[in-house]
Amino acid sequence: MLYAIIAEDVTDSLSKRLAARPLHLQRLQDLQDQGRLVLAGPHPAIDSANPGEAGFTGSLIVAEFTDLQDAQTWANADPYLSAGVYASVTVKPFKQVFPQ
Repeated sequence: MLYAIIAEDVTDSLSKRLAARPLHLQRLQDLQDQGRLVLAGPHPAIDSANPGEAGFTGSLIVAEFTDLQDAQTWANADPYLSAGVYASVTVKPFKQVFPQ
């Protein structure tokens, strides 16, 4: 089943994000290599694909996991969480309707 991992950043998270980014991206690459990643990306703090120093306010990951506990365990091990980038992380079941 698919799960949405919705994370909200702490204020001024950009420097922490940049430091932890390689490890965070490697975990996403692993999901993609396993064919389990639907989408992933950050929420820019301003209305721009490249927000520069404004940074980001959080992230969204949609991926396949065996169950909610598996998704939560994966989310809890995210380098952004341990690096203090994320203030909170919510994991919810997700039903993809489009695209089919």
